[in-house]
Amino acid sequence: MPDQMRSYLDFEKPVAELDSKVDELKTLAAAGSDIGEEVARLEEKSRQALAELYAGLTPWQKTLVARHPQRPHFTDFIAGLITEFTPLAGDRKFAEDEALVGGFGRFRGESICVIGQEKGNTTDSRIKHNFGMARPEGYRKAVRLMEMADRFGIPVLSIVDSAGAYPGIGAEERGVAEAIARSIDTCLSLGVPNVAIITGEGMSGGAIAITTANRVLMLEHAIYSVISPEAASSILWRDGTKAQEVATNMKITAQDMQRFGVIDSILKEPAGGAHRDAAAMIAATGDAIAQAFDELRNLDPDAIRKQRRQKFLEMGRKLA
Repeated sequence: MPDQMRSYLDFEKPVAELDSKVDELKTLAAAGSDIGEEVARLEEKSRQALAELYAGLTPWQKTLVARHPQRPHFTDFIAGLITEFTPLAGDRKFAEDEALVGGFGRFRGESICVIGQEKGNTTDSRIKHNFGMARPEGYRKAVRLMEMADRFGIPVLSIVDSAGAYPGIGAEERGVAEAIARSIDTCLSLGVPNVAIITGEGMSGGAIAITTANRVLMLEHAIYSVISPEAASSILWRDGTKAQEVATNMKITAQDMQRFGVIDSILKEPAGGAHRDAAAMIAATGDAIAQAFDELRNLDPDAIRKQRRQKFLEMGRKLA
């Protein structure tokens, strides 16, 4: 990541200080000072500090990493993995929802339906996409696209990154709970393979609505839960300041999810998180998605449905 684009989290302060010193020395080196060895030494020290820091992240620190604004988003994965992508709009019932994006394209030469939440990466785009929090029409659009994919025998890929469904009054009036339930039911009913990957936050029913898949993958520092730590803290203690404690007790990390059998595999992130080398993370994600679909390629529709249902019935029964 270019120096001017770096953004550090609070717990990364030791790494930030080392990188700042490296930048200062590089400026001196550019002016003619012979300090190449010192620069190399500090760069290696920074890499080691980053690796040690990320090897022992707490659940709350993973939450912060999962929410990093520079983490690759839906549109980044589309640009890196999907060709000929054609987004489709509207739920044919009420309106278009910009938070949940979906359409059809090609993944490594084969047709695919892709749906997922887009958070945005600028102030304007975040407002446009409602920070990735979909309204009921977003989930009804997802249902429309999944049913279309099923009709034409096209696999479905979900790219999940959302703090949850939008909790506004209008969303409640238009039946957000019902829309989420129908989306989950559609996922379970598909006769084509579906794969979901949680790239950042997978929070609440807003994430589960499109994550009910034959294969569920998760990035190493992503999080997955029925509720955010802050919301759980507010409900249980009426105090949002206990979010860090709650994050640990809720078991929201990828490692927890794999141990409980909720997800199928974890994708290792570059040192310091996916945002530090988005291109490498997107490429690795593509390989994992391809492998997941390959494992399901020879199953007929009934076998695909049976495998998916059995997967969810067994959750929680096989604890490590």
